[in-house]
Amino acid sequence: MKENTAETKKPKVVERKYLIPFILITSLFALWGFANDITNPMVAAFQTIMEIPVAEAALVQFAFYGGYGTMAIPAALFIRKYSYKNGILLGLLLYALGALLFWPAAQFELFSFFLISLYILTFGLAFLETTANPYILSMGDAESATRRLNLAQSFNPMGSLLGMFVASNYVLTSLHSEARDSAGNLIFNTLSVAEKTAIRTHDLAVIRNPYVTLGVVVIVVFIIIAVTKMPRTQLEDKYNDNARDSAKRLIRIPKYREGVIAQLFYVAAQIMCWTFIIQYAENIGIPKAVGQRYNILAMSIFLSSRFISTYLMKYVKSSIMLTVFAFGAMLTTLGVIFIGGMTGLYCLVATSAFMSLMFPTIYGIALHGIGSDATLGAAGLVMAIVGGALMPPLQGSIIDLGKVGWLPAVNASFILPFICFIVIFVYGMRAYKRNY
Repeated sequence: MKENTAETKKPKVVERKYLIPFILITSLFALWGFANDITNPMVAAFQTIMEIPVAEAALVQFAFYGGYGTMAIPAALFIRKYSYKNGILLGLLLYALGALLFWPAAQFELFSFFLISLYILTFGLAFLETTANPYILSMGDAESATRRLNLAQSFNPMGSLLGMFVASNYVLTSLHSEARDSAGNLIFNTLSVAEKTAIRTHDLAVIRNPYVTLGVVVIVVFIIIAVTKMPRTQLEDKYNDNARDSAKRLIRIPKYREGVIAQLFYVAAQIMCWTFIIQYAENIGIPKAVGQRYNILAMSIFLSSRFISTYLMKYVKSSIMLTVFAFGAMLTTLGVIFIGGMTGLYCLVATSAFMSLMFPTIYGIALHGIGSDATLGAAGLVMAIVGGALMPPLQGSIIDLGKVGWLPAVNASFILPFICFIVIFVYGMRAYKRNY
């Protein structure tokens, strides 16, 4: 009787021998979460400060997430040749460099310089995500891998919340370009060229400071990880075969191939929902800084839901949960489009509850059981983050239209996230049919 109990006992999510490495690598999830979500509101900030349309301001997201698409494969090849630890250290160096470049970008007051800084910063994030996700998956039994990744990913929203808090309470509230008259109109639009120049210099320095501080923090984390012994996992010892052969094997696996597509659409949906919540709020008369508080609420719900869904995965198949959550996101997004007003805004906030498990669950399903191909497979899934670069400028172009039929353009623009959630729903259904 005791033997049967032992045989059916579920493996630990994190084994003791991996506890310290798990904690250190999990801290990286919070670190890139901060960068992600202090950057989302910068689209609205740059739009006003640089006096550019929404579509052009959304190039912030194109530069930020474009770095993932550029560097994910080189990161995977680097890790295969060297180690997870070296990949993490190089990622942290690139991350710090991109963040510190915000200092000269603010001095030159060039939007393009800020974009280049973000692009380099995300070279580092591409290394970190390509490394950290499969590293976490490999820290223990394969049966508990998806739960382990969901647990680690639960700390990502903590960094995101801090990034949102800094954006809302330090950056957006300190922007002189956001001052309004008694009628609620921007004063910045009525000022002389000289007055605008002075305000622009001040506001770009406000944007600069959190990134430079972040660069210093990243250097500290680099030092801590550099002096800490990080164990090699079984996967690292198997990277002897040709990367091209590995890629060929991955392409032949339907759940992986479709997982990359699903991940691309998920990241696109997430970035659109969190970036343009400010424009959605502004459309119903809510200032940027207050609108960002709804983003913080959305992230708080996202964080809570991530922990709850991680627990539920102990009893419910991950593919079933992914399917149900995708359907829930479809319903709330329809509310965002067609109901509008404060109810629509609350629907947009509620969408985060359903997005909470999607990234790590798609990741876990796609990489489950692929063994030594995991690192290159992870690179493909990290490259899919480029969805966050492609979709926001398109949504920004729709918002710039002002009206789409009878709908405010900002409402109609959320048809793009709705389409993304349909793709994820289909992936969840197909994964369930394949018994994942």
